[in-house]
Amino acid sequence: MIKIGNAPCSWGVEFADDARNPTWKTVLKENADAGYKGIELGPVGFMPEEASTLAAELAEHDQTLIGGVVFRPFHDAAQWDDVMDGAVRTCKALVAHGAEHLVLIDSISPRRAPTAGRADEAEQMDDAEWSAFRDRIATIAKMGAEEYGLTVGIHAHAGGFIDFEPELERLLDEVDDNILKICFDTGHHSYAGYDPVAFMKRHIDRISYMHFKDIDPEVKAKVVANRTDFYDACGQGIFCNLGDGDVDFPAVRQVLLDNNFEGWCTVEQDCDPLLDPDPLGDAKKNRAFLQSIGF
Repeated sequence: MIKIGNAPCSWGVEFADDARNPTWKTVLKENADAGYKGIELGPVGFMPEEASTLAAELAEHDQTLIGGVVFRPFHDAAQWDDVMDGAVRTCKALVAHGAEHLVLIDSISPRRAPTAGRADEAEQMDDAEWSAFRDRIATIAKMGAEEYGLTVGIHAHAGGFIDFEPELERLLDEVDDNILKICFDTGHHSYAGYDPVAFMKRHIDRISYMHFKDIDPEVKAKVVANRTDFYDACGQGIFCNLGDGDVDFPAVRQVLLDNNFEGWCTVEQDCDPLLDPDPLGDAKKNRAFLQSIGF
Protein backbone atom coordinates (compact mmCIF):
# COMPACT_ATOMS: atom_id res chain seq x y z
CA MET A 1 0.00 0.00 0.00
CA ILE A 2 1.24 3.48 -0.89
CA LYS A 3 0.74 6.10 1.84
CA ILE A 4 0.96 9.86 1.34
CA GLY A 5 2.62 12.21 3.84
CA ASN A 6 3.98 15.73 3.95
CA ALA A 7 6.94 17.52 5.53
CA PRO A 8 7.66 20.72 7.46
CA CYS A 9 9.61 22.14 4.51
CA SER A 10 6.22 22.60 2.82
CA TRP A 11 5.57 25.17 5.57
CA GLY A 12 8.89 26.90 4.86
CA VAL A 13 10.79 25.12 7.63
CA GLU A 14 14.35 24.56 6.38
CA PHE A 15 16.35 25.30 9.53
CA ALA A 16 15.23 24.59 13.10
CA ASP A 17 16.18 27.99 14.50
CA ASP A 18 14.67 30.20 11.78
CA ALA A 19 12.55 32.90 13.40
CA ARG A 20 10.17 32.80 10.40
CA ASN A 21 9.13 29.21 11.10
CA PRO A 22 5.55 28.48 12.09
CA THR A 23 5.26 26.58 15.35
CA TRP A 24 5.67 22.83 15.21
CA LYS A 25 2.14 22.43 16.60
CA THR A 26 0.76 24.53 13.75
CA VAL A 27 2.53 22.35 11.20
CA LEU A 28 1.20 19.13 12.74
CA LYS A 29 -2.36 20.46 12.99
CA GLU A 30 -2.42 21.86 9.44
CA ASN A 31 -0.87 18.67 8.04
CA ALA A 32 -3.73 16.71 9.57
CA ASP A 33 -6.29 19.30 8.43
CA ALA A 34 -5.01 18.94 4.87
CA GLY A 35 -5.72 15.22 4.90
CA TYR A 36 -2.30 13.67 5.53
CA LYS A 37 -1.70 10.88 8.03
CA GLY A 38 2.08 11.12 8.13
CA ILE A 39 4.73 13.79 8.51
CA GLU A 40 8.49 14.07 8.53
CA LEU A 41 10.47 15.33 11.49
CA GLY A 42 11.84 18.40 9.76
CA PRO A 43 15.27 19.71 10.74
CA VAL A 44 16.15 18.16 14.08
CA GLY A 45 15.30 20.59 16.86
CA PHE A 46 12.23 21.99 15.12
CA MET A 47 9.95 19.45 16.73
CA PRO A 48 10.55 18.65 20.41
CA GLU A 49 13.34 16.17 21.05
CA GLU A 50 11.67 15.21 24.33
CA ALA A 51 9.84 12.12 23.12
CA SER A 52 6.69 12.26 25.26
CA THR A 53 5.90 15.84 24.22
CA LEU A 54 6.00 15.05 20.51
CA ALA A 55 4.30 11.67 20.94
CA ALA A 56 1.28 13.29 22.58
CA GLU A 57 0.85 15.78 19.75
CA LEU A 58 1.33 13.13 17.05
CA ALA A 59 -1.36 11.06 18.71
CA GLU A 60 -3.73 14.01 19.09
CA HIS A 61 -3.62 14.64 15.34
CA ASP A 62 -3.46 10.96 14.32
CA GLN A 63 -0.07 11.45 12.67
CA THR A 64 2.65 8.90 11.95
CA LEU A 65 6.23 10.13 12.02
CA ILE A 66 7.60 8.91 8.69
CA GLY A 67 11.26 9.83 8.82
CA GLY A 68 13.75 12.63 9.05
CA VAL A 69 16.38 14.37 6.99
CA VAL A 70 20.02 15.05 7.80
CA PHE A 71 20.64 18.12 5.62
CA ARG A 72 24.23 18.84 6.58
CA PRO A 73 27.56 19.60 4.82
CA PHE A 74 28.83 16.09 4.11
CA HIS A 75 31.13 17.76 1.53
CA ASP A 76 33.05 19.67 4.23
CA ALA A 77 35.44 17.57 6.33
CA ALA A 78 35.84 20.47 8.78
CA GLN A 79 32.13 20.25 9.67
CA TRP A 80 32.04 16.54 10.46
CA ASP A 81 31.06 17.18 14.08
CA ASP A 82 28.02 19.11 12.84
CA VAL A 83 27.08 16.29 10.46
CA MET A 84 27.42 13.68 13.19
CA ASP A 85 25.45 15.76 15.70
CA GLY A 86 22.57 16.14 13.26
CA ALA A 87 22.66 12.46 12.34
CA VAL A 88 22.72 11.07 15.89
CA ARG A 89 19.97 13.38 17.13
CA THR A 90 17.81 12.60 14.10
CA CYS A 91 18.30 8.85 14.51
CA LYS A 92 17.34 9.00 18.18
CA ALA A 93 14.22 11.04 17.42
CA LEU A 94 13.13 8.67 14.66
CA VAL A 95 13.61 5.55 16.76
CA ALA A 96 11.71 7.11 19.66
CA HIS A 97 8.59 7.40 17.50
CA GLY A 98 8.91 4.25 15.40
CA ALA A 99 9.79 6.12 12.21
CA GLU A 100 11.52 4.21 9.44
CA HIS A 101 13.35 6.53 7.06
CA LEU A 102 16.62 8.36 7.59
CA VAL A 103 17.36 10.61 4.60
CA LEU A 104 20.86 11.92 3.93
CA ILE A 105 21.35 15.11 1.90
CA ASP A 106 24.60 16.88 1.21
CA SER A 107 23.67 20.48 1.94
CA ILE A 108 24.26 23.33 -0.44
CA SER A 109 27.90 24.16 -1.12
CA PRO A 110 29.04 27.63 -2.28
CA ARG A 111 31.12 25.74 -4.84
CA ARG A 112 28.06 24.11 -6.36
CA ALA A 113 25.16 26.51 -5.75
CA PRO A 114 25.82 28.64 -8.87
CA THR A 115 25.67 25.58 -11.15
CA ALA A 116 22.46 24.01 -9.85
CA GLY A 117 20.81 22.55 -12.94
CA ARG A 118 24.03 22.85 -15.00
CA ALA A 119 25.74 19.46 -14.92
CA ASP A 120 28.20 20.36 -17.66
CA GLU A 121 29.53 23.37 -15.73
CA ALA A 122 29.51 22.05 -12.17
CA GLU A 123 32.79 21.76 -10.28
CA GLN A 124 33.76 18.17 -9.53
CA MET A 125 35.68 16.78 -6.58
CA ASP A 126 39.02 15.15 -7.28
CA ASP A 127 39.33 11.45 -6.45
CA ALA A 128 40.73 11.95 -2.97
CA GLU A 129 38.07 14.46 -1.97
CA TRP A 130 35.33 12.28 -3.43
CA SER A 131 36.55 9.19 -1.57
CA ALA A 132 36.51 11.00 1.77
CA PHE A 133 33.08 12.49 0.99
CA ARG A 134 31.68 9.08 0.03
CA ASP A 135 33.10 7.54 3.19
CA ARG A 136 31.45 10.17 5.38
CA ILE A 137 28.09 9.38 3.79
CA ALA A 138 28.71 5.65 4.18
CA THR A 139 29.65 6.10 7.86
CA ILE A 140 26.34 7.78 8.65
CA ALA A 141 24.42 5.29 6.51
CA LYS A 142 26.02 2.36 8.33
CA MET A 143 25.27 3.93 11.71
CA GLY A 144 21.64 4.58 10.81
CA ALA A 145 21.08 1.13 9.36
CA GLU A 146 23.04 -1.02 11.79
CA GLU A 147 22.93 0.87 15.10
CA TYR A 148 19.44 2.32 14.84
CA GLY A 149 17.68 -0.11 12.48
CA LEU A 150 16.55 2.61 10.09
CA THR A 151 16.17 2.47 6.32
CA VAL A 152 18.69 4.99 5.03
CA GLY A 153 18.27 6.74 1.69
CA ILE A 154 20.53 9.13 -0.19
CA HIS A 155 18.71 12.14 -1.61
CA ALA A 156 20.14 14.13 -4.51
CA HIS A 157 19.74 17.88 -3.99
CA ALA A 158 20.33 20.95 -6.12
CA GLY A 159 23.43 22.86 -5.12
CA GLY A 160 25.18 20.02 -3.29
CA PHE A 161 27.76 17.51 -4.44
CA ILE A 162 25.13 14.80 -4.94
CA ASP A 163 23.02 16.70 -7.44
CA PHE A 164 23.38 15.15 -10.89
CA GLU A 165 22.68 11.59 -12.03
CA PRO A 166 26.33 10.56 -12.57
CA GLU A 167 27.23 11.55 -9.00
CA LEU A 168 24.24 9.78 -7.53
CA GLU A 169 24.92 6.63 -9.54
CA ARG A 170 28.62 6.68 -8.67
CA LEU A 171 27.75 6.84 -4.98
CA LEU A 172 25.26 4.00 -5.36
CA ASP A 173 27.93 1.90 -7.06
CA GLU A 174 30.46 2.54 -4.30
CA VAL A 175 28.31 2.14 -1.16
CA ASP A 176 26.76 -1.19 -0.15
CA ASP A 177 23.04 -1.28 -0.87
CA ASN A 178 22.51 -3.07 2.43
CA ILE A 179 23.15 0.23 4.21
CA LEU A 180 22.20 2.82 1.60
CA LYS A 181 19.01 2.99 -0.44
CA ILE A 182 17.56 5.92 -2.40
CA CYS A 183 15.13 8.56 -1.21
CA PHE A 184 14.06 9.66 -4.65
CA ASP A 185 12.95 13.26 -5.09
CA THR A 186 11.11 13.80 -8.36
CA GLY A 187 11.57 17.56 -8.34
CA HIS A 188 15.28 17.72 -7.61
CA HIS A 189 15.88 15.17 -10.35
CA SER A 190 14.02 17.37 -12.83
CA TYR A 191 15.83 20.48 -11.55
CA ALA A 192 19.14 18.71 -12.24
CA GLY A 193 18.12 18.22 -15.87
CA TYR A 194 17.17 14.55 -15.91
CA ASP A 195 14.05 12.43 -16.40
CA PRO A 196 12.71 11.27 -13.02
CA VAL A 197 10.61 8.46 -14.48
CA ALA A 198 13.52 7.00 -16.48
CA PHE A 199 15.71 7.00 -13.36
CA MET A 200 12.98 5.33 -11.32
CA LYS A 201 12.64 2.57 -13.88
CA ARG A 202 16.38 1.85 -13.72
CA HIS A 203 16.73 2.00 -9.94
CA ILE A 204 13.32 1.09 -8.52
CA ASP A 205 14.75 -1.90 -6.65
CA ARG A 206 16.87 0.47 -4.57
CA ILE A 207 14.28 3.20 -4.02
CA SER A 208 12.99 2.85 -0.46
CA TYR A 209 11.21 6.16 -0.08
CA MET A 210 9.82 8.90 -2.32
CA HIS A 211 9.66 12.67 -2.12
CA PHE A 212 7.00 14.14 -4.37
CA LYS A 213 7.99 17.56 -5.67
CA ASP A 214 7.11 19.34 -8.90
CA ILE A 215 9.08 21.89 -10.92
CA ASP A 216 7.79 24.89 -12.85
CA PRO A 217 9.56 24.48 -16.21
CA GLU A 218 9.53 28.19 -17.01
CA VAL A 219 11.11 29.12 -13.69
CA LYS A 220 13.60 26.25 -14.07
CA ALA A 221 14.71 27.49 -17.47
CA LYS A 222 15.13 31.01 -16.12
CA VAL A 223 17.08 30.14 -12.96
CA VAL A 224 19.38 27.75 -14.82
CA ALA A 225 20.08 30.36 -17.49
CA ASN A 226 20.68 33.06 -14.87
CA ARG A 227 22.78 30.82 -12.58
CA THR A 228 20.36 31.58 -9.76
CA ASP A 229 21.23 30.01 -6.43
CA PHE A 230 18.92 27.42 -4.88
CA TYR A 231 17.24 29.57 -2.25
CA ASP A 232 16.64 32.41 -4.70
CA ALA A 233 15.11 29.84 -7.07
CA CYS A 234 12.76 28.78 -4.26
CA GLY A 235 11.85 32.43 -3.86
CA GLN A 236 11.02 32.60 -7.55
CA GLY A 237 8.62 29.67 -7.21
CA ILE A 238 10.58 26.85 -8.85
CA PHE A 239 8.71 24.33 -6.70
CA CYS A 240 5.08 24.55 -7.77
CA ASN A 241 1.96 22.66 -6.77
CA LEU A 242 1.98 19.02 -7.81
CA GLY A 243 0.55 18.60 -11.28
CA ASP A 244 1.39 22.16 -12.35
CA GLY A 245 4.98 21.39 -13.38
CA ASP A 246 7.02 19.09 -15.59
CA VAL A 247 7.02 15.92 -13.47
CA ASP A 248 4.77 13.21 -14.95
CA PHE A 249 3.10 12.00 -11.76
CA PRO A 250 0.76 9.49 -13.43
CA ALA A 251 3.89 7.83 -14.87
CA VAL A 252 5.60 7.98 -11.46
CA ARG A 253 2.56 6.26 -9.96
CA GLN A 254 2.63 3.58 -12.64
CA VAL A 255 6.30 2.75 -11.99
CA LEU A 256 5.55 2.40 -8.28
CA LEU A 257 2.51 0.19 -8.92
CA ASP A 258 4.29 -1.96 -11.52
CA ASN A 259 7.02 -2.69 -8.99
CA ASN A 260 4.74 -3.25 -5.98
CA PHE A 261 6.17 -0.28 -4.07
CA GLU A 262 5.04 -0.26 -0.46
CA GLY A 263 5.24 2.57 2.00
CA TRP A 264 5.40 6.33 2.15
CA CYS A 265 5.57 8.98 -0.51
CA THR A 266 6.01 12.39 1.05
CA VAL A 267 5.00 15.71 -0.50
CA GLU A 268 7.69 18.37 -0.27
CA GLN A 269 6.91 21.80 -1.66
CA ASP A 270 9.74 23.98 -0.38
CA CYS A 271 8.49 27.55 -0.03
CA ASP A 272 9.92 30.93 0.89
CA PRO A 273 8.29 32.30 4.08
CA LEU A 274 8.98 35.86 2.90
CA LEU A 275 6.62 35.42 -0.04
CA ASP A 276 3.54 35.02 2.18
CA PRO A 277 2.83 31.46 1.00
CA ASP A 278 -0.33 29.52 1.76
CA PRO A 279 1.13 26.20 2.94
CA LEU A 280 -2.17 24.81 4.19
CA GLY A 281 -3.89 25.68 0.91
CA ASP A 282 -1.02 24.19 -1.09
CA ALA A 283 -1.02 21.04 1.05
CA LYS A 284 -4.74 20.60 0.39
CA LYS A 285 -4.31 21.16 -3.35
CA ASN A 286 -1.44 18.68 -3.50
CA ARG A 287 -3.44 16.05 -1.63
CA ALA A 288 -6.41 16.60 -3.94
CA PHE A 289 -4.21 16.30 -7.02
CA LEU A 290 -2.67 13.04 -5.83
CA GLN A 291 -6.10 11.63 -5.06
CA SER A 292 -7.27 12.63 -8.53
CA ILE A 293 -4.62 10.41 -10.14
CA GLY A 294 -5.19 7.46 -7.83
CA PHE A 295 -2.86 8.01 -4.88
